[in-house]
Amino acid sequence: MAAAPPEFGLPRARPDAGMRTFGHVLVNTAIANITTSYLWFALTFWVYLQTRSVLATGIIGGSYMLFVSVSSVLFGTLVDRHRKHAVMLASSALTLLAFAAGGVLYLLVPQNDLLTIGGPWFWLFIVIVLFGAVVEHMRNIALSTVVTLLVAPERRANANGLVGTVQGIAFIVTSVFSGLSIGFLGMGWTIAIAVALTALAAAHLLTIRIPETEPGNHEHTDAADIDLASRAAAAAGDPDQGGDGEALPGKAASGQAVSGQGVPGEGAEEGPSPPTSLIDLSGAYRAVLAAPGLFALIIFSTLNNLIGGVYMALMDPYGLELFPVQTWGLVFGLASTGFIVGGLVVAKTGLGPRPMRTLLLAVAVMGVLGSLFTIREWWWLYALGIWLYMLLIPAVEAAEQTVIQRVVPYRTQGRVFGFAMMFETAAAPITAFAIAPLAEFWIIPWVDSPAGEAQTAWLLGTGDARGIALIFLFAGLALTLIALLAFRTRAYATLTEQYAAAPRAA
Repeated sequence: MAAAPPEFGLPRARPDAGMRTFGHVLVNTAIANITTSYLWFALTFWVYLQTRSVLATGIIGGSYMLFVSVSSVLFGTLVDRHRKHAVMLASSALTLLAFAAGGVLYLLVPQNDLLTIGGPWFWLFIVIVLFGAVVEHMRNIALSTVVTLLVAPERRANANGLVGTVQGIAFIVTSVFSGLSIGFLGMGWTIAIAVALTALAAAHLLTIRIPETEPGNHEHTDAADIDLASRAAAAAGDPDQGGDGEALPGKAASGQAVSGQGVPGEGAEEGPSPPTSLIDLSGAYRAVLAAPGLFALIIFSTLNNLIGGVYMALMDPYGLELFPVQTWGLVFGLASTGFIVGGLVVAKTGLGPRPMRTLLLAVAVMGVLGSLFTIREWWWLYALGIWLYMLLIPAVEAAEQTVIQRVVPYRTQGRVFGFAMMFETAAAPITAFAIAPLAEFWIIPWVDSPAGEAQTAWLLGTGDARGIALIFLFAGLALTLIALLAFRTRAYATLTEQYAAAPRAA
């Protein structure tokens, strides 16, 4: 059987200048991400400082994550339906219009009316800025597919590492400059800066050319893409096929998956069709199932984020028990440089020949770090633990992206990335909302009681934040256990085989 090319579904051959074009797109997306996060964080700070309402800031933060999750499949569908450059331009234009409209509203409405939480002007202002911030995420989905389009397979892990580096820089820059901007310039000038930078990013994007055809002009159908992937795996000696093309139970001899093995219906011919509806949730779901084991990867990442929500909710309170507020902000900013370093390491070295193995090992180590960096109330242990934890995040995120870019046909990647984002972005806030009251009203009081202290002091020592340390301990152990158990699953073996088959078939 002739080997099929691993780059099934690509609408065009990559140019030699693909990596250079990707660099321009990455820088442009970095400017857009930083600007959006800068204004959104600044808005949250401004609302709290002006109203002192924890409820308002909580609703604002929760709404952001909720709408990112809800809109992800819509964004993924649009990415699959249109040229990536056009999607990015549309995202920039909508964000620019929203931020500009927010600026006009800020100028025209008296500040007392704008800050009346029960009034319509307050929520209209929030919704306008929220829309601009959320729609910018469409660029991030498009960027993940652009990596597939422009970057050679053996360099995609490195490219995804660069994406992680940019995200780390954006995180640090926005966390620092949003507060400074509100403190020294005020909300009006902050909006003006955001509008100017968004316009700059849009103008720069107009100068970038991404060589691509219309999505409807792809050479292969989705069904053909899926069949090519199956044939490539068979030609490479897929262990499930016995290495000689003979199907094992659960596999069709032709290389097509049978019903129940990840592709709906009777085989590859039932693969997802091009998106016809505005929100192609069913197509996204079928595209995920068309790559056996991929849905399990998304569920694993969702569980990872669920446990990560524990740290999102309690990391700041623990840090504020160890440091004054000004010092904690500086310490957290410095510890977050681990995210940048981790991204640079992935960009330099890649993820190795088995990114799924790298992902699970990194998550297992993150669990160990998360369980131990508060085992004693030592400031240096906490700061170092956060730095090392952040160091591993880019490898985990890059590994998931690299696997999807390899095993999913190009024309359905937008929907798959959107589907994954829908699950994963909703996970952490759910845990954060659930764990905070449990910690405050049950776990922390019990650990601080004489009985609780007597039972935990041997393990956690003594101090003011032992309740949070206990939560971190069990959350980290759970994360490590889930990662180690994942090594034993069929989904891990299947995805590893699929990923390895593509370059060998080339």
